[in-house]
Amino acid sequence: MNRLAIITVGKTHSGKTTFARKLEEQLPNSVVIDQDNHAEFINAYYKKLIPSQGPNNLKYTITQTMVDYTIKQTDYHLIKCNSNRNQKSRLDNINYYKKNGFITIIVYFNLPEQVLNDRVKHTKRSTNIFRTASSFEEVLERQGKENDVKHPTLQEADYLYEIKSNGDVQDAIAEILEIKGV
Repeated sequence: MNRLAIITVGKTHSGKTTFARKLEEQLPNSVVIDQDNHAEFINAYYKKLIPSQGPNNLKYTITQTMVDYTIKQTDYHLIKCNSNRNQKSRLDNINYYKKNGFITIIVYFNLPEQVLNDRVKHTKRSTNIFRTASSFEEVLERQGKENDVKHPTLQEADYLYEIKSNGDVQDAIAEILEIKGV
């Protein structure tokens, strides 16, 4: 059985988690690995271990452990839900999934900035996932200034879907389900 590895790419509040949960409900034998859950867990129970600067390697290690367990110990399709905006890291992940026999899919959330600004302004989401930011507005502003971000291309994965509006979500899910014959 060829399993799917679906990764979401996009800025905060672009709909990655909502999409991942909807896909998980409709794609049998799938699991969402959401890095925000790992950040919240670390912040709640292991605050002393959080690095004060630089990358949050503890969070990345927990996420990678969850991915490795899913790949090696289950037969689940993998839905990795985090921003995945750095192309090198994204390609490393995709190559790892391909090496392990997965069909790779990128779902790129490319919503207008005004939509994202409006969403973060009215969000009710917990800020318990933050290490350094004080608000989602700050996260979105920082993401807008990142220089190492490249939009995903079809050369990166077996399939690429771009979400430009809420209407594109169910279409992408339907096409992913079609790949698996669901």
